[in-house]
Amino acid sequence: MRKSWRKTIGYAAAVVLFTVTAGCGGASTGSSASGSKQLNVFNWSEYLPAEVIKKFEERHGVKVNYSTFSSNEEMLAKVAVANGIYDLTVASDYYIQPMVHEGMIQPLDLNNIPNLKNLSAEYLDKEHDPGNQYSVPYMGNTVSLAYNPDVIQTEISSLTDLWKPELKNQIVMVDDLRFILGMVLKSLGYSGNETDPAKLEEAKQKMLELMPNIKAFDSDSPKTLMVNGEVNVAFVWGAEIALAQREKPQFQTVLPKEGLMISFDNFVIPAGAKNKETAEAFINFLLEPEISAEISRSFPYINPNKEAHPMIDKDILDNPAVYLPADELKRTETILDIGDAMQLYDRIWSEVKSAQ
Repeated sequence: MRKSWRKTIGYAAAVVLFTVTAGCGGASTGSSASGSKQLNVFNWSEYLPAEVIKKFEERHGVKVNYSTFSSNEEMLAKVAVANGIYDLTVASDYYIQPMVHEGMIQPLDLNNIPNLKNLSAEYLDKEHDPGNQYSVPYMGNTVSLAYNPDVIQTEISSLTDLWKPELKNQIVMVDDLRFILGMVLKSLGYSGNETDPAKLEEAKQKMLELMPNIKAFDSDSPKTLMVNGEVNVAFVWGAEIALAQREKPQFQTVLPKEGLMISFDNFVIPAGAKNKETAEAFINFLLEPEISAEISRSFPYINPNKEAHPMIDKDILDNPAVYLPADELKRTETILDIGDAMQLYDRIWSEVKSAQ
């Protein structure tokens, strides 16, 4: 096992052990047989409409016990100590191989997921999971940049502009160490996947300089702060920008000259899941074009389901906060598994956040 993952997961698991056992103790473990009547799903906040869950429950006669997390690290820590509580969770692509190496997830039976055919080939059979043995793409993310020019008079066209003193206490950012430290590294001219300790220390100092401008780290619902006028600059999930623009259209999306980072979230089945076939039926249901399009209308992330796209509103597909123009997409950098360097990222993130 990877030393960094033993330390990171072990520490975090100790912190959340009580939360998992207390908060999820009421979730039924069900049975492993096909047609089990319980399904325990663990997903990101604001990522799956309640109406869609209800449709699955009504069609299949299954009770879905649904709980949420707000970061990959929280998900990892809770799954590590859950002992079969969760039947299905979602993980970013750069965490798939580490979870496989740690024995945290189990292979899928793709015969139970025929709707996999609805996904565009460009999102399948990727390096992090050849043959999609362990994962099925769900939604993609960039952490995008936007601001309200009605309030913010200074120009924002670059990641480095976020450090302007005029933006003091004006920024909301997602609470995601890989995207945020990646952004800081890119502002310094480095790769967002940099592992050199000296460059990471430079990024730490740069991040500390940014802290006075950050009003909040919020991965759950950063659009709320945008719509309420509590912040006027956002470096958040592109879908959150798109949702905020529905209520406050003056927010403008910025395509920074340094380029953005991108990742995909994927369905995975934890080791020890008691309702594996029901979990696979749930994945298959969510890949139905009509259902997939319904999800995108509520939560407009990058949807890999090519059959759903004709049913998705044009204003979503044309929004650069979610779907980058082709030339911008070429400049994006994919977040990668950085192995043991993750331990250093964790330490830097903890030290920066403690200075908040």
